[in-house]
Amino acid sequence: NCQTMMHLLKGNIGTGVLAMPSALANAGALVGSLGVVFVGLICIHCMHMLVECNHILSKKTGLRTLDFAGVALYSFKFGPHCLRRYSGFARSIVNCFLLMTQFGFCCVYFVFVATSMKEVLHGAGIEMNVYVCLAILLPFMVLYNFIRSLRMLALASTLANLLQTTGMVLIFYNLLQDMPNISERPLFVGWSRLPIYFGTVIYAFEGIGIVLPLENEMKTPQDFGGLTGVLNTGMVIVVCLYTAIGFFGYLKYGSHVLGSITLNFPPSPLNEVIRIIFAISIFLSYALQMYVPVKIIWPAVMRRFSLDQGKHSPRVVMFFEFLVRTALVTLTFVLAVAVPRLDLF
Repeated sequence: NCQTMMHLLKGNIGTGVLAMPSALANAGALVGSLGVVFVGLICIHCMHMLVECNHILSKKTGLRTLDFAGVALYSFKFGPHCLRRYSGFARSIVNCFLLMTQFGFCCVYFVFVATSMKEVLHGAGIEMNVYVCLAILLPFMVLYNFIRSLRMLALASTLANLLQTTGMVLIFYNLLQDMPNISERPLFVGWSRLPIYFGTVIYAFEGIGIVLPLENEMKTPQDFGGLTGVLNTGMVIVVCLYTAIGFFGYLKYGSHVLGSITLNFPPSPLNEVIRIIFAISIFLSYALQMYVPVKIIWPAVMRRFSLDQGKHSPRVVMFFEFLVRTALVTLTFVLAVAVPRLDLF
């Protein structure tokens, strides 16, 4: 349960939490804060619906576990007669959207770590292009992505959570210094910028893709749901943290807040430590976000090249798996190089 909680927190608390102040700049102090709670409750409700559908369909099919696409497939197969013939399409479209979402997260992680690396080096008097930083990161990202199981990633998630907790404490220490009066910030900015606000907030709640893999890997999956289960406990922490960071970050910097709150901090040893902490934390989160695309693509590759029929030695199969993992990481690297700006993502 503790490992699952670590993964759930790490899967949801990524670069999005640092963008919450800029989200509130597009909505206002009051409307923005209430909106974060509202979107968070909807996300938690949807996660519970997904888990419940998984339980019901697992019983109907006799399968022990289902993935996200499997839930879509059997929801259509056991649904209204007019929709049953579209079950295969439903599975494909869910996998497609999951891949797009997770690849997007991984690209943002790549850019965030590279940008933080560039800023830290700049503070040390070393000028380095963000493209060079991305290239330096690539081999480390590839090697890190060779970790194959969630249990092996648990230590990395725990370390990342500890680093982020330390980073959050330091961020709040920064934000709570010389706070302006709340009357200086509008409670509601206007309707025209709400779409940007909701886009940022919805992006921040980035963990729904890992909900089923986490539950399926638990020794006691019955502890995942429920009023005081792992899901509710973890997501309440996430919602409270997002709301607090968004509110105090916007209160501190107002309309001048940048895409990542750490970019607003002036050069100082403490702020460089914050950047380093979050860069390492996000780096450690990369493999968890890439776990979902690998779970979708690798089985398809195995079927395509008959790697799942026992004709090849385990070493050959592992070599091909590492080749696929390398290709996926390289793809996110190429996309990050194409759009090396966090605000455009």
